[in-house]
Amino acid sequence: MTAASPGLSYAVRLPVLAKYLGMLAVMLALLTLVPLGAAVAFQDYGIALRYLAVIAVLLTAWAASRSIPEPRRIQTNEALTIVALAFVLSPLLMTFPMMGSGLSFENALFEAISAVTTTGLSVTTGLADKPETFLFARSWMQWYGGLGIVVLSIAILMGSQVSSRSLRAPLGGETLATTTRAHARQALIIYSALTVTGIAVVWLVSGSGVVAINHVLAAVSTGGFSSFDDSLAGLDSWYSRFAIIAISLCGALPLTLYAITFSKRWRDAIRDEELLALVAAVGLVTLLLFLSFRLGSDMGLQDAAGHALFLAMSAQSTAGFTTLDLASIDDGAKLSLMVSMLIGGGVGSTAGGIKLLRLLILLRLIQVLLRRTTMPPHAVHPAKLGGKVLEDATIQRVLILILLYIGVVLISWFAFLAYGYAPMDALFEVVSATATAGLSAGITTADMPLLLKLVLCLDMLLGRVEIVALLVVLYLPNWVGTRKES
Repeated sequence: MTAASPGLSYAVRLPVLAKYLGMLAVMLALLTLVPLGAAVAFQDYGIALRYLAVIAVLLTAWAASRSIPEPRRIQTNEALTIVALAFVLSPLLMTFPMMGSGLSFENALFEAISAVTTTGLSVTTGLADKPETFLFARSWMQWYGGLGIVVLSIAILMGSQVSSRSLRAPLGGETLATTTRAHARQALIIYSALTVTGIAVVWLVSGSGVVAINHVLAAVSTGGFSSFDDSLAGLDSWYSRFAIIAISLCGALPLTLYAITFSKRWRDAIRDEELLALVAAVGLVTLLLFLSFRLGSDMGLQDAAGHALFLAMSAQSTAGFTTLDLASIDDGAKLSLMVSMLIGGGVGSTAGGIKLLRLLILLRLIQVLLRRTTMPPHAVHPAKLGGKVLEDATIQRVLILILLYIGVVLISWFAFLAYGYAPMDALFEVVSATATAGLSAGITTADMPLLLKLVLCLDMLLGRVEIVALLVVLYLPNWVGTRKES
């Protein structure tokens, strides 16, 4: 085995980071115009001034980066660093306007991180007394946070020349911005279409435009922020509840599936491994929850079926909406929800978790391992998924990522155990944060110790950027060492 040459390792180029973060800054400034407009419309002028200050900071950062030339190629560590910093810096900036609704800095930061990472965990109660701007802004941040992870994931895939089922073109001689433009436009069109359709449907069913806008923005991003303290239990109609959670399930599917469907290849779309796995997972979790509710409580047949199906869809999509007080359900139901949240939705979707595709790869590796025990020593039986041979590099990445997820959950869980929280509830909260799901067993409150709030914030960030990107930022050679010429 040959050792890697130190000359093949390059630190990030600061001008490259400044260039692309500046480009992201102007986009964030444009996105911030929307809650600014809402603040003016709702006559929350103090909050509006705070948004103006944020926009000024963002535009200043963009102006400072305009003179930096755009590189022809971007390194893998640079792409990962940009993604991680985007998800760290944007909630820091949005903390300032959120404090205008009466939140302390730490609680405003928690809400902002939960919003941008599309998690949905909240330390804020008394939502009926909060400004309309605050409720809308949280959902809006989840909406662009969900879109952001899809588009920035495209940037990583293309910038690092990593192949995937839908993005196979390397950078070649073009810049990152040029090569991702078509894919980003396609993602935006699909995402916007889901959003508009969802708002129309929920508005029609619920009869409230405000409810439809606030909840669909949070649903399509699989974010889960609600305008009600008790989430969708605050809606009396099961039709409204399921209309919203159905949009969440749509957001948990790879956006490329919609492009395939509308390109008249719908037969390929309905045979997609992740789509079939999502349906199977929701069905299995629904059955487990239904049995738990029927055998472990006095819940009626219809209510048990309704809550079981809703929560299964919410957990698997990592949306985090709920119709029950989850502190009251038994440990078996909590365990079912935890496994569902940890697995999550599809790759290239807005959902969190390990992702269904990676679970399918892991299951296929186990199957191949067992199959090889019955074969002659010289037999060749490569691992395949969808008719394609799984490359060693892909298998390695999947296994490492799964181990990292488990490691993050365990370390965070120990922190909660040290504070004396019930083991099952503590594990539930940590899994929910790391999977960016947002379901809560009742631990996440404004009174929670500051250290544990920071632990959950870190979990949400790690889960949203899939751990590796944030680890790259913390890796010293990423910043110190030889730099490649632009």
